[in-house]
Amino acid sequence: MKITVEIDCSPVEARNFLGLPDVSELNARLVEEMQARMTANMAMLSPDELMKNGIAFGAGAQEQFSKLMTQAVGLGMGAARPK
Repeated sequence: MKITVEIDCSPVEARNFLGLPDVSELNARLVEEMQARMTANMAMLSPDELMKNGIAFGAGAQEQFSKLMTQAVGLGMGAARPK
């Protein structure tokens, strides 16, 4: 024997019936915060900001990166680790 019960109710009515808390205000605040953070992060991805960040590091960052790659290649070829 197979019995099928179909209940037509809204999510709010289902939450109330099951005794679950109403988290709609919390959800709205989280969505607002996420939107604010995404907007702030999108501003950092503009070409102007990317150029400012790249220029700020200057030659020092390029030298450090070059040393890192040289050490990585040296270790890959069996060279001793620098102390």
